This record gives sequence, structure tokens and C-alpha cells, in this order.
Amino acid sequence: QVQLVESGGGLVQAGGSLRLSCAASGSIFSINVMGWYRQAPGKQRELVATITSGGSTNYAGSVKGHLTISRDNAKNTVYLQMNSLKPEDTAVYYCNVVVVVVDGGPMYNYWGQGTQVTVSS
Repeated sequence: QVQLVESGGGLVQAGGSLRLSCAASGSIFSINVMGWYRQAPGKQRELVATITSGGSTNYAGSVKGHLTISRDNAKNTVYLQMNSLKPEDTAVYYCNVVVVVVDGGPMYNYWGQGTQVTVSS
């Protein structure tokens, strides 16, 4: 079993910054991809950014330049640095990890509980 604990959400004014964290723990042999998704009211969950174990990143076009994903492999933690926030960034942010539990075993997909980010205009 793998647990994900998210932190760092909150209320911020437009132009402000927040840093989200998501720490994975439990039965982990290795973590492949770590990522952040978000879901705004009335909308479907969408990709924000992903990062591989080697550090390769992928971003949604709408967040390029003001959201930055990073990870600390030693801590099994993924971060999302959010700068120059806009009201349209308001959403519940979910972390997602793809985990290998045993060497040579299958990969499993886990989701965090979500953290609210609200950007006021």
C-alpha cells in the first residue's frame, strides 16, 4: 500500500505564489512518473505537469512559464512551484504517482487526496 500526503494549498491573490508538495510513503521499490493534475469546478480533471525519475518534464500549455514541477527522489516527494498565479489556476490539485512495489513487478497508479488552490482577482 502506498500513501500520498499533499500540502501547500491555500488562498492567494492573483500574482502570488504557492508551493505544493506531495510525499509518497509505504511499499515502494521505485517511483516512475510523478505528476500534478487539477480539477476546476464544473470541469474535468486535467494534466498540469509530469516528471520522470530522470527529471524529464511535461507541461500543459496553459501553465508553461508560471508553474514548475520538480522532485526529490531521495524523499519520494514531488513539488509544484506556482508563480504569477491567475484566477484561472483555481482548482483542486491532485498529485499522481506511478509506483513499482517490487523489483520487476507491475506499476501501480496512486492519487493524492487533493489540495485546494484558490486565486482571487
